[in-house]
Amino acid sequence: RLAEGDYRVRLHPGGDRFSREMAESFNTLAEELSNTEMLRSDFVNNFSHEFKTPITSIKGFAELLQDSDISEEDRLLYSRIIAEESERLASHANNTIFLSKLDTQEVITEKKFYKLDAQLRDCIALLSAACENKQIDISADLVPIQFYGNENLMKQVWLNLLNNAIRYTPEHGTILVSLILEEGCACISVHDSGIGMTAETSSHIFDKYYQGDVSRSSKGLGLGLSIVHRIVELCNGNITVDSTPGKGSVFTVRLPLKE
Repeated sequence: RLAEGDYRVRLHPGGDRFSREMAESFNTLAEELSNTEMLRSDFVNNFSHEFKTPITSIKGFAELLQDSDISEEDRLLYSRIIAEESERLASHANNTIFLSKLDTQEVITEKKFYKLDAQLRDCIALLSAACENKQIDISADLVPIQFYGNENLMKQVWLNLLNNAIRYTPEHGTILVSLILEEGCACISVHDSGIGMTAETSSHIFDKYYQGDVSRSSKGLGLGLSIVHRIVELCNGNITVDSTPGKGSVFTVRLPLKE
């Protein structure tokens, strides 16, 4: 052991080949265990933060409501905040349970053929009101594609990506959803003119509870993109993000059309 938390082996220069290989293997294992411990620690800390914040808020405003001297206006305001924070807490819990179930799955069940382009149009329609509220121009360029998969799970993917695009796109911005056939895969892209991300944030955007740029973490990344990544992974597909701060982001999902 060289230092606190460092369990690497330092081999004497005169060691034989077998000893060197053993030492290298041990050091590799020690490094992997260290990375795993770091990930576990980050997850626990971020998980605790995500749940502690709304609970603290609910407790604080509930205590303010007990004051008999507050105005009716403040009483309504505090009640609304408690309701919103309760909803956020329930959403965190539901997403945590949902992702835990996905993490234990190896295959997707209840699959069938359905029109992927029609599903994307339906998801866009469901979020049209949110776009109108921010005067965001959302458009779609979709080729007809039949996809074999779990319709409900895939709906979670598109709604999460679209909600993410709407959340981080300012008023009067634009969102373009495209669907093309590319080398035997359905290729779906969600392109927004939002605030974008740094390279550091982009590299961790699908990690559980990752909090990146202050501009994004203030709104909470939660588990939505982690859920998206896991579902796409179960479909033997992949998802990537291309983003530039101040110029928007493009999330691209590729799904193989053959089993």
